[in-house]
Amino acid sequence: MTDTSGLLDPELDAMAEREAIAPAPTMWQTVRHEVFHRPATRIALAVVVIFVLVAAFAPWIAPYDPLQQSFLAINQTPNAAHWLGTDQFGRDVLSRLIHGSRNSLIFGLLSPVFAAVIGTTLGVSAGYFGGVVDRVVSRVIDMLMAFPELLLAILVAAALGGSFWNIVIVLTVAFTPGFARVARASTLAVKQEPYVEAAMAAGVRTPVIIARHVVPNILAPIVVLMTLWSASSIRIEATLSFLGIGTQPPNPSWGNIIRDGLNNMFATQWPILSGGLAITVVVLSISLIGDAVRDVLDPEAG
Repeated sequence: MTDTSGLLDPELDAMAEREAIAPAPTMWQTVRHEVFHRPATRIALAVVVIFVLVAAFAPWIAPYDPLQQSFLAINQTPNAAHWLGTDQFGRDVLSRLIHGSRNSLIFGLLSPVFAAVIGTTLGVSAGYFGGVVDRVVSRVIDMLMAFPELLLAILVAAALGGSFWNIVIVLTVAFTPGFARVARASTLAVKQEPYVEAAMAAGVRTPVIIARHVVPNILAPIVVLMTLWSASSIRIEATLSFLGIGTQPPNPSWGNIIRDGLNNMFATQWPILSGGLAITVVVLSISLIGDAVRDVLDPEAG
């Protein structure tokens, strides 16, 4: 029998060398691989994409005007004309649910982004500069975090009202302290790294150090928090709308669809069921994606 070990050794050495010099995958490549590797996460991502597309094309997808009332179609059960029935004003529940997804998803995706930008700016400033800046920012963060996110959102919404930008401000204020605290703690850790100290010693300008060395190295926990809190933002917006201090009627939102259904629950239960199911499915899907991202970027948190 011919000995082929001598022929294989160079090939194995070449493969080992290629693997050794192959660049390590980036953070986003790792996240993408992990998200698409899990079947549950793939399904959750597909659900979120479907809801986003439905919200984006709501005027063309909805079979009826969500504000159109008809006394001849009050409290109908699901049928060929109205797939999810109608409410106490004869409005098509499916159309209101489709248009309501626009408000719920916009608030759920927009507010955490704003909160991440503001909170990260405050946290990095406090952690990097220290001194008076750190004390002032930390006291403000501690004061805001003394209130649960929902309670703080209710207080601000009751004071400002329920217009679109007011709700965005409400949710941004509610989530900013959490981002600021995480960014501050991460900045304090990164600031002690040799490459940051070397940049300081070399006379590199502070904005350059922050933008080039600090922020990229604290993005992982920020991205994790932003992903997880997108689900919380949708839930809080629905709660505010249910309480009457979020999206104001007759404009549809998943929260006020449930509230209208609750006032008419003995005549028809479909607004409550459809609105509650939509919130549950979206929040659960985003939470699954957030858990997968957290497992990759911040495994110690699990």
